[in-house]
Amino acid sequence: MATSPHPHAGQRVLRAGAPLRDAKAAMIMLHGRGASAEDILLLANEFDRADFAYVAPQAAGRTWYPYSFLQPLELNEPHFSSALRVITETIELLNAAGLPAERIMLLGFSQGACLALEYGARNARRYGGIVGLSGGLIGPEGTPRNYPGSLAGTPVFLGCSDVDMHIPKARVLHTAEMLHQLEGEVTLRLYPGMGHTVNEDELGFVRGMMAALAEM
Repeated sequence: MATSPHPHAGQRVLRAGAPLRDAKAAMIMLHGRGASAEDILLLANEFDRADFAYVAPQAAGRTWYPYSFLQPLELNEPHFSSALRVITETIELLNAAGLPAERIMLLGFSQGACLALEYGARNARRYGGIVGLSGGLIGPEGTPRNYPGSLAGTPVFLGCSDVDMHIPKARVLHTAEMLHQLEGEVTLRLYPGMGHTVNEDELGFVRGMMAALAEM
């Protein structure tokens, strides 16, 4: 049986926080492999900003793409391109509600972080912020990174363990350099011996990004 060209189409999109029409800004939240929109949306409680709208799309089968983010891109198709399309559709939803890209943050954890970072690089423009928690750009070593456009000063935060079993340190460093070349304002923090998780220092930094965006 043929695979759908858009396998993530028609999945749930959960919302929390401020109604879109009242929100000062919005955050698109992308969950990790085997997780759910409900899981990543729990971070909204940690951020505790009533003036933000939080939008969390759900991946079909609880995974955005089947294989490691370090595998050849074609092995993860059509799920990979479908996942990128979900982000575009979510941004369009927010745009229609009056929230432009510069008031939208992209945040993901693990597989979701890889997607947020890759999407931002492939669709470079001024966003409200890009947050990659335990993630990096997608594709094997040597993947061309000749992304067009500019992040135009978008605040970017990368947080990861220095010994993450899923995310090589070298890929996180490479991602930081590529996003810097795209004119993102990149902050990279590697945490010694941390597991594949999110820590309070990362949450605190993201809260600061959100506060700065809300005040703009």
